[in-house]
Amino acid sequence: MMSLLFMMLFMIPLCFLNSFWLIQFLFFIMFFIFMKNFSFNYMFSYLSMFLGIDMMSFFLIILSFWICSLMIMASEKIFKNNYYSNLFLFIMMILMISLYITFSSLNLFIFYLFFEISLIPTLILIIGWGYQPERIEAGMYLLFYTLLFSLPMMISIFYYYNISHSLEFFSLKNVNNMYMYMFMNMIFMVKMPMFFIHLWLPKAHVEAPVSGSMILAGIMLKLGGYGLCRLMVMFVEIGMKLNLVFITISLMGGFFVSLICLRQSDIKSLIAYSSVAHMGIVLSGIMTMNYWGMWGALVMMLAHGLCSSGLFCLANISYERVMSRSLYLNKGLMNIMPSMSMWWFLLSSSNMAAPPSLNLLGEIMLINSLISYSWMTMVCLSLMSFFGAVYSLFLFSFSQHGKVYSGLYSMYSGYVREYLLLFLHWFPLNILILKSDYFMWI
Repeated sequence: MMSLLFMMLFMIPLCFLNSFWLIQFLFFIMFFIFMKNFSFNYMFSYLSMFLGIDMMSFFLIILSFWICSLMIMASEKIFKNNYYSNLFLFIMMILMISLYITFSSLNLFIFYLFFEISLIPTLILIIGWGYQPERIEAGMYLLFYTLLFSLPMMISIFYYYNISHSLEFFSLKNVNNMYMYMFMNMIFMVKMPMFFIHLWLPKAHVEAPVSGSMILAGIMLKLGGYGLCRLMVMFVEIGMKLNLVFITISLMGGFFVSLICLRQSDIKSLIAYSSVAHMGIVLSGIMTMNYWGMWGALVMMLAHGLCSSGLFCLANISYERVMSRSLYLNKGLMNIMPSMSMWWFLLSSSNMAAPPSLNLLGEIMLINSLISYSWMTMVCLSLMSFFGAVYSLFLFSFSQHGKVYSGLYSMYSGYVREYLLLFLHWFPLNILILKSDYFMWI
């Protein structure tokens, strides 16, 4: 574990040597090195200092390496225009190191510390490489939503240490205290984000560059799910009483957000709101505190990380050509770029949980979990599944069909790099279902 961390630290000087594609290649290499450490059981392994991985940490770290490498591939424009590309790579390295330690840390305080540190590179990405002046406001939203809810968590971690004298994940004791429950979990609910405290997410996504959107959708939302999965052990007793409230809010919110998706004219905004709907069902699954819910949450987080990230890449590919993200201007793209249209279809169909994507497996597991918790969740689940298909089809049909915008005076076709980028999102998303027995991480 530490060896890979040192490798990333030694890569930092390379960021300043105009080695844009070398860094991306090294991220791929690290992905395969880490793949070698595959943990074939659900127990903690590779323990070194304060780090160690179990099945859940392993999958989320491997997703982080994969998405970070694809982020560099998607951001070729930064390299071509020499738009502070060295600084961009440096921010990427810091982000990857913080995510690596967050997901593999065995200590609650170190987890919290790096959880917060990962916010700073994301903020720099949005404010430094975003498009509109509103990116400052979006960055402030992101920062203050997270900071407002993270301070109570820090205080409750200190309080918990005072009563239990240990912050190791192995030895978390049951805490029957409503304030602790709220303070510890609210930050994860903001990060996921739960309905009502989700307003920072669409704003951040719309203003972020493609790399910022990919890291937000691919990894940052998973930090919330990971934290909840780890800490639910502490709140088994009080969770029995309070979790129903959050399940209700998340499922109702998922349905409302699906309706909001149908009224979006901005492609990025639509994909961002669909993330809120997907993470609502993940949050509900974790809150049921049963095996199906925990397994389904991991599968859905992986699936959503790959699928949403791929959709944001597609939105960026269209934006670089049409210079607009509006669905009213991005029309009839099937006439201009028919092969790109296939990728729009493949990723939109994965987004609505069509087989054989991981989204389908995740939804089946989470629906199992929620209906065994209460049969009344069926109402919201059926509506969410239906409207998930509706807004995915809406996104595909509105952008690919129709009359081409007459203001377009030039359009260049897709690069090999872009097709490779989309393939590397779609292929793992649809092939991983063949080894779905590995996702049982408890």
